[in-house]
Formats: sequence, C-alpha cells, structure tokens
Amino acid sequence: MGFHEIAGALCRSLTAKKDGPSLYDVCDPVLLGTHGGDAHLGKFYRTALGNPALRPLLRRTGLPALKDPARLAALRAALVAARDEATPDWAAIGAPVAELMDDLDISHPAPPAVAAPARAPAMAEIDKVIRTTGAHLLRSFGKNGFIPTYAAFNLLGDADMGGREMLMALTGLNARGYKNSTLLFSLARVFIAHSPARALINPPWRGIAEPMWEPVQIRHRSAYYDAFFTEALLGFVETGLASSDQATVARRAISEMVAFCLKTSAEEVPSHDGSTVKVITALAPGRHPRFSRFFAQIKQDLGFGIYVPDCDTTACAFSAATQAGSDDPILEQPLLDFYRGYQVRSGANEPVVTVPLNDHIDYEGGVVTWIDNLNGDRPYGNDLDPTLNLDILEVSFRNLARWKVIETPQRLETVHRIIAFQKNLVESGAFKNPRSHIYYLPELYSAYFGRCYAAFVALPLAAQRVIDPENVFALIRARVLGYVTGELIAHEMNAFDAALALMALAHLGAEVSTFTPALHCIVQSLSEGGRHGPYKAYEWNKMKTPTRILVGGPEVTSAFVLMGLALARKRMATS
Repeated sequence: MGFHEIAGALCRSLTAKKDGPSLYDVCDPVLLGTHGGDAHLGKFYRTALGNPALRPLLRRTGLPALKDPARLAALRAALVAARDEATPDWAAIGAPVAELMDDLDISHPAPPAVAAPARAPAMAEIDKVIRTTGAHLLRSFGKNGFIPTYAAFNLLGDADMGGREMLMALTGLNARGYKNSTLLFSLARVFIAHSPARALINPPWRGIAEPMWEPVQIRHRSAYYDAFFTEALLGFVETGLASSDQATVARRAISEMVAFCLKTSAEEVPSHDGSTVKVITALAPGRHPRFSRFFAQIKQDLGFGIYVPDCDTTACAFSAATQAGSDDPILEQPLLDFYRGYQVRSGANEPVVTVPLNDHIDYEGGVVTWIDNLNGDRPYGNDLDPTLNLDILEVSFRNLARWKVIETPQRLETVHRIIAFQKNLVESGAFKNPRSHIYYLPELYSAYFGRCYAAFVALPLAAQRVIDPENVFALIRARVLGYVTGELIAHEMNAFDAALALMALAHLGAEVSTFTPALHCIVQSLSEGGRHGPYKAYEWNKMKTPTRILVGGPEVTSAFVLMGLALARKRMATS
C-alpha cells in the first residue's frame, strides 16, 4: 500500500459521514470510568480499543443497525452483564455481537494464477541467498543474545471467525480476561469492517501468508521459535556454505537454544496416570520471553497473564534437541504415553475440545493443543490442530528406538490413531481448507507434512511397515504434492509461501523441475525486507482468538527460506 493510498484511507476515516452509533457511543457509557464489577473489561477497552491511536480512526464509523433503540439497548445490556455478573451467561452476552457479525465480508486470500518461470535461478544465486539468510540469523543472535520473533494484531480479525465461532470461543475459553478480550475485539471487528480504516488495518497483499504490519509488533522469545531456528542453523552448517567462524557461532547458538528449550522452558505437569512429566511451555517465566517492560504490561492488561504448556512446543523442542544430538535426560521420557491422555476418542472424551472452531473435521485420534499445568489452569480451553499432530508423529519417528514405540503396544496404537486422523483429514480434502487449521495455513501443513514424511522414510523399512501397514503416508504424500504443485506454486506467492512450498517439494521427493517457481520467487524477493533483513515478516502461525494475532518476523522468514533452499540445493546437487 503506497503513501497516497494510505493518506486517502486515513482522510476518508477521519471525515466519513457517521450513520448510526459508533463503537465509542456504544461502549463509553458502560466501560469508561469506574462502574464496579470486573475491572479487566474496562481496562481492556481503554488499552486496546479506546486508545488515542484507534479512536480517531473509528469515531466516525457508525452502524445503521444500532439506530434501532432496542438493539442498542440489548448490546449495552450484554456489556453490562459481562462487566458486572459474577458468573456471566456468555452465550447470551455474545448473542447481540454475533448478530452484528453476519456481514463482516472477510475472506481468505485468492492469489491469481501465474505462468511458471522458464528456468530456475543459477546455483550461485541460490547459494547467495543461503549465505545471506544464514548470516542474518547469526547477526541477530549476536546482537540480541537470542533470535527474536514478533507478534502483531490484525484487528479486522480472521476470516474463519464469524458469529457462530465467536460464541464457541466465549463459551469454551476458560480465563475471564480472555473471554473479555474476545468479546470486545469481536465487537470492534464489526465497526472496522464497515469503516474506511479497514483499508489501513488490513491492506491487500501478495500471496497467501499475511505480511505483518510494522508499527505494532511485539518482540519476544519462545521455545517453539528456538526449535525451528535450531533446525535452520543445522541446515546452514550442513550446506557447507557457512564460513568456519559462522559454523562455530551457529553451533554455539544451537547449543544455547536447545538449553533454552529443554531447561529454561521446561516445567512439570500432571500426567493422566498420576505421575508428573516435564514438558515445554510456550512462554518461559520471568524475564526469559524478553518482552519489553511496555509490552509486558500491555500483555497483562489485555488478559494474557497466564501461559500454559502446549503439545506442539513440547514436540518441536524435543525434535530439535534430538536433531542437535542432545543427550538431556528429559528426552528419555516417552512423550506418547503423555500425549495418549490428550488424544480424542469419539464418544469418550470428545468434549476435551472446548473451542471446536474447525468442527467440520473428524477429531477422532487427534491430540489437543493445551496442557494443564500443576495448578490445573487451562485459560484457553482446548482446541485441536492437524499440523500439531504432524509434529507429534515427527518427534516420535526421531525417537522411535529410544521410546520403544514399536515394542510398546499402547505407544504404537497412539501413533496409528494419529495417522488415521491425518488420513481422514487428507482424504476428505479438508487439509486444503484454511478453516481446518487453528494456528497455521494449508501451505504450512504441507511443509510440516514434508518434514514428518522425511523422518518417516529415514526409518528402516521394517519399522515403516509396522507404523504404516496401509501405506497412508504414500496417500497423503500424493495429495499434498497435488496441492503444492497444482495450487500453491501455480499462483502468485510471496517469499514465505515459496519457502514452505520448497520444503514440501524437496522433502516429498518431487521432481526438481517443480522447484523453479518457488526458487524464482525467493531469489527475486531478496532485499525486500530493507533495513530489517533480507525478507519481510510474514505470518508463520496465528491465534484466531481473541482476534487475529500473527506471529513471525524477518528472522522467521530468513529461517524458512534457508531451510527450503538448503533442502532444494541438496536435491539439485544429486539429480
């Protein structure tokens, strides 16, 4: 979006003709000042929605539907109930907001089809990008003492979150602060969707993964991110393109990141057999997440005070440590025994999925996301993401002998049931639907399946036959390759899309000729990041509640570009 477009959208927002009550006409009488009840609701409103930056953009956006006095009164009464009642009826409170969300008109990107480039870039150009992205990661590590990732809010929200899904979240989330923020963000989305400010908050972009808006990015550190930065630096060293000094720094960074994952971020949680297990938390305690003081306070004000461990961070941290050759005793724990307790069995524990935003897919055999801590906290309720389940399979394959998976019937059954879950998802075609994924996009599912498939085919053939007697992995490979070659790379991509496409193609053994569109996109996009790095920040993963929160960063894009190119280069060298 150029300067003139930004200026035009800003001018239209500030001078729009108001038609009906605005967000502030609705909320100020109820949520400004001291009213008693739950103080967090008012604090959230003032911090996130009533702040001096957003108020001028939305103060002239009115909703004609709220000129009806009865509807306006019902909406305000719902806010009062959310503020004052000790045990609110969240379904009733959310109903007036859900009605207003019927015409949000938000859709997923639909990139245009493009012709494939005539030829792939020269190997020298590919090597240049690998060296550039590897140097970027090491430079960032040297400057910060870690490799940062960023979070950014998109206040227009997620295309998959309509009124129905918002009500699911209000009734399925546990923490009251998280319910408060979901309610108010959802209400704000209605006004933003009808405002000229929409063009500023959610400008169009190239490709599928959403670029992250620079002015509001929250820098932080997590074991989940360190796990993937570890894999990227392992790939950089393996290419042989790192200098001797760079390889030394990369190994030190890998060692420190593995320690951050397995020691700093570890915590004990109750297992379903009464024992305790060490797992990996999304955000380590104290100073370790590296939030600035300013954003640490905002995080508290917005209702994100409690973080609990999750199955995905645990799986990816264990996998990265295994790849790095760690012998930490924590890796001896057979995670499959623990995950089994979080695995959905139809008719038995299906209600464990309390926020079923993707309820069009069959959860049978899948493992849910969030892990109860020792205090029994579960602020986000629970959901189920397909990509997370690929990560559980991948780490299980890497630790097959250590965990005696084949020799232990219960562990093998847990793996078989996750594979059956993935088979149902892919056979139905649902893996290509963004709504099927809670935290990721279909293109990332494809790349992570490639990563999982590579760990599977590295196993002895006898082990492969026991794990996958019905050749499900061959079926999924064919469907994922069909999506990547027939849809993803056949349309306009950005550098992050292209990196994920390359990861999938290279891991899944696609013809080297299919790499060309992705390679071309990556090479042509080099330097797009300006002073921040070789590439822009794009959506790696997301939260759909309380609004669309994107996670990524320039370093993240560099890491995935590096991983994709390292894999492609290895295949190209042997073809």
